[in-house]
Amino acid sequence: MEMLDTLRKILLSPIIIGGEEFPFTLSALLFRVLLPLLLCFVLYRIILKLLLRLLRSSKIKHEIQTKIHMWVRRILRLLYAVLFISLAGRLLGAEIFYYVGLFFSFLSQPFFESGSTRISIVTLILIIPVFYVASWVARVTRGFVNRSVLEKIAIDEAKKFSISNLIRYGVMVIVVLIGLSLIGLNLSSLAVIFGVLGIGVGFGLQSMVSNFFAGIVIILTRPIKEGDRVLVANFEGTVDRIRLLSTVINTLTNESIIVPNSQIIGDKVYNYSYEDRRIIIVNIVQISYASDLEKALEVLVQIGRDNPFGIKNMKPYARVWSFADSGIELRLFTWVHEVIDKYEGLSWANLQIWRRFREQGIEIPFPQLDLHIKG
Repeated sequence: MEMLDTLRKILLSPIIIGGEEFPFTLSALLFRVLLPLLLCFVLYRIILKLLLRLLRSSKIKHEIQTKIHMWVRRILRLLYAVLFISLAGRLLGAEIFYYVGLFFSFLSQPFFESGSTRISIVTLILIIPVFYVASWVARVTRGFVNRSVLEKIAIDEAKKFSISNLIRYGVMVIVVLIGLSLIGLNLSSLAVIFGVLGIGVGFGLQSMVSNFFAGIVIILTRPIKEGDRVLVANFEGTVDRIRLLSTVINTLTNESIIVPNSQIIGDKVYNYSYEDRRIIIVNIVQISYASDLEKALEVLVQIGRDNPFGIKNMKPYARVWSFADSGIELRLFTWVHEVIDKYEGLSWANLQIWRRFREQGIEIPFPQLDLHIKG
């Protein structure tokens, strides 16, 4: 009975936080706000799952399905926010504005002061939109410069890439500095603070610093650029984005790998499209020692000429490479327009080698070993 009385007293007594008494009890908070919000959240998840299952079973295009799901989710979240505000208003009644002001005054209380710089929770929250706006302005400026200036100047793509990225990050830094000043942060005080903090955390951020400067080196020296086909750490793919700390590479299996910039600068990187996107593909095949070698070479050269991915004015050539245990190894060298067509060109040529060798009676031998027993 004493436990029930204590529980009843806790549930029915007004809530007091920091000497401030609120006009509602814990039971009112639970049953009039938290429980309805929990039920609505469960309903929100159920609706999204049913909608997703319905869209997947329909014949609507995947892109349209994604957009429908995204907009329904946004609308439900907006309704959820409106429900939260209305429930909080009913709970607090006419004093809601007083408590909202009290809440914001708590957030505005500085927990760090240095000269004219006062850092509070509100200041930290305002930093987020500053960086978001800076990123957006930098991206828009980069696109404008690319369309209006760089496309009209006769310079190669690598230099365009470097100039546009330098402009992007320069604009971002300027907007961030202006934004920090507008929200009341004294940049001279921040420089002193970051200098002191840098001594303590410098050792822990060595990798980040090295990746940052490696990103600057990549932008200036252009060993790789967006759109290049590269091989990094045994992963082959196309460079999707180059950022200050890392580079995103989209692999041949449509997987995105994030490579630290220091690894790109410090290790070997195979750039298949550094200055020329053309590439030579090599098809390797063996024929038996009983086959007509000269005819096989002629067939290979003709396959190289017929390759739809090949360059018409660059003649393919075939070579006798070695005399192996099971047969004679031949190699066909074909120029291809685009490095991204390398595997398609190889596959097409291999299939044609299989077909035309069968038509011409040229044998592709199995691995074999002759065993002679004396006596």
